[in-house]
Amino acid sequence: MKKLVLALLIAASPALAEDPVIEDVAVTRTAPETYRFSVTIRHPDTGWDHYADGWRVLDMNGNELGMRVLFHPHVDEQPFTRSLDGVKIPAGTGQVQVQARDLPAGWNEGTVIVDLP
Repeated sequence: MKKLVLALLIAASPALAEDPVIEDVAVTRTAPETYRFSVTIRHPDTGWDHYADGWRVLDMNGNELGMRVLFHPHVDEQPFTRSLDGVKIPAGTGQVQVQARDLPAGWNEGTVIVDLP
C-alpha cells in the first residue's frame, strides 16, 4: 500500500510536470515604442488542474513589460499561438525576454531572448 501511495504522489507532483515550451515569438512594431507579440507555446495540457496559463514579456533586467493570461487549457490545440498588443518598450531597447507559466508550477525558470525589429 505504501508503494502505491508513493507512486501516486510522484505521478501527481508538479515538479515532474513538463514546463511550457516557447516554440516561436513573432514581434511587430505597431507604433513608436509599442509592439505586438505573438507567442507559440507547446505544453501537455491535461485540463483545468494542469495547463499553460500565461506568458509575459520582460526587459533584460527581468522587469515585466506586458503579460498575456491564458484563461483555459489547450488540450486539443498544441502547439497554440496567442498574441498581446500594446506592449510599451522603452526607446533604444534591442532585446527582451519572453517567459511562460503553467498551473500549478508557475513561471518557468528560463526565458527566450527576442531581438526587437
